Amino acid sequence: MCRSIHQLHNFEPPATPDEIQAAALQYVRKIAGTARPSQANQAAFDEAVAAVAAATAELLANLVTNAPPRNREEEAAKARARAEKRYAS
Repeated sequence: MCRSIHQLHNFEPPATPDEIQAAALQYVRKIAGTARPSQANQAAFDEAVAAVAAATAELLANLVTNAPPRNREEEAAKARARAEKRYAS
């Protein structure tokens, strides 16, 4: 999958509409194989982004977990540490 799509479930505070929209945009870009659709495809591209964002928001609203919510800053620090280890020279 696309590395720039991040997990949105079980964070405190919950994912914002902007985060959901950004994930949907990245997903559609990956599937379409282009970051900027042609004018002929712009409407279909925008419709797909809206549909994926709506489905994502519905999914996040309906998911249930017993795990405590994660902290965004802690998860970002863990990701940076993994990246440093992966890309260390």
